[in-house]
Formats: sequence, C-alpha cells, structure tokens
Amino acid sequence: MTELLTHTTRPAAPPVKSAAPAVAPASAPKTRRRLGPGRAVPFGRLIGPVLVIALWWAASATGYLDPRILSAPGTVLSTASDLVSSGRLHDNVLISLQRAGLGLFFGVGAGVLLAVAAGLSRTGEYLLDGPLQIKRAIPSLAMLPLLILWLGIGEQMKVTVIALGVAVNMYINTYASLTGIDSRYVELAEGLDLSRAQFIRKVVVPGSLPGFFVGLRLGVTASWLGLIVVEQINATSGIGYMMFQAQQYAQSDVIIVGLVAYGIFGFASDAAVRAVERKVLSWRRTLAG
Repeated sequence: MTELLTHTTRPAAPPVKSAAPAVAPASAPKTRRRLGPGRAVPFGRLIGPVLVIALWWAASATGYLDPRILSAPGTVLSTASDLVSSGRLHDNVLISLQRAGLGLFFGVGAGVLLAVAAGLSRTGEYLLDGPLQIKRAIPSLAMLPLLILWLGIGEQMKVTVIALGVAVNMYINTYASLTGIDSRYVELAEGLDLSRAQFIRKVVVPGSLPGFFVGLRLGVTASWLGLIVVEQINATSGIGYMMFQAQQYAQSDVIIVGLVAYGIFGFASDAAVRAVERKVLSWRRTLAG
C-alpha cells in the first residue's frame, strides 16, 4: 500500500497536433442584389412614345380604329406635310412658341423672386406664403373670367394666364427647397462670418437648385397646358386656334397634328431642362443617373 501511495504516475503524453492546417469549407460566392433602377439606356425615354405610335399604326392598319374618330398615322403625316408646305403650321407654331416663352420667362422670374423673399425672411414668409398657397388651390384657368374682365382677350391676358401657372409651380418647389436647407449650414456660415451675398452664393443657391429644377420642369409643363386653353379663347392664331378651327369641320387629322406639335415641344423642352439639370447638378449621385 505504501509503495502504491508513494508511486508517482507519469502524466499522459499530449496528443500530437497535425502540421497541416485545417481546411475551411469553401463558401459559395454571394451574388450582389441590385436594388436600383438599373443602367440608363441612351434615348430610352423615346421607347414609350414609339410604342404608342406603333400601336396606333397597327390599330389603324388592321381596321380596329375608325378613321372618322382618329385618323391613321399616314393621313396625319400627309396633313402635316400640307400644313408645312402652305406655311400655316409654321406661322401658328411661331406664335404659340412666343406666347409660351413669354409666359415661362415672366413666371419663372416671379416665382423665384417670391420664393427667395419668403424663404429668406420671416416677414416675407408671413406676407407671401399664405396668399400663394391659396392661389395654388385655385387653378389659373378658373381665373380666366376675371382676367378677361381686367385685361381683355388680347395677348396680355394669354401670357398672364401662362405666367400664373408657371409662377406657382416655381414658387412652391423653390420655396420648399430653400426652407429645407439644413440649419447647420446656416450656423456654419454665421460662424465663418460670411456676408449676406456670400451666404446666398455658397449656401442658398446650391441648396435650392434641386427644387428650382423640379419647379422649372413643372413650370414648362404648365406653360404648355395654359397655352392649349388660352389659344382656344377668342384667338386668331396659334396651334390651339388651328385645332379649334379644325374641330368645326371635323378634321381630326389637323387636330392630331396640333396635339403632336404640343407633345413634341413639351417633350423636347422637358428633355432640355433635364440636360441642364444634369450638367449643373453633376456633383449629385442620384437614381436618375
């Protein structure tokens, strides 16, 4: 017993570790899920209009579309060629462009000035924002009887109606963009002791440009919408007048030529604003690309 108690047992040898490292199971490569709208396609915005024209052409060719209701594309092209050769379309288009351009010019200027006055001053906000919000709820076309009473039925009334629609869109979007500027930028400008002009140039203008371009796009659309209406009220020229005259004689092809002209000008002007916006706001990375 004594020898058993005094006998020391030798500890067991540690297990021999393998020199080769353990190989981890290979994991399958994870696929990256795309959440954005995808890569932009050049001239991709033309796909929708081209499809509409193709469906229109197919419906007319197969007889599903009554030419008395809607003329075929070939007939519309022939009518457009006749209107161009006679100079009738050219003269009316120039007058319509002049009206829309003047209304857009005055509307953009007035809307931006009002937005700056209301967005950078509490006094301006209290005096201007309320009436302009009320005007936003009243369509410009609803003011036609009053504007005719004040201004008559001449060019001044037509340009004023267009300008009112443009100015409201410009004011709402530019004002919202101005008041949405982060207050920390204002505090930073005050800490750097910037002058009023420097504050407007370095903080206000960059911060309000996104809203300005949204308002400009809506304003361009509003100018064409207003033009369509005012040119059918005691007008003697313009695309709308040409369409109104065609309505009296059930000339659907002439009406469609006018609608196509409105659509082309609206699409082209919106594309031009988009191009300028991408150039000016090239520092932004958005889903629009």
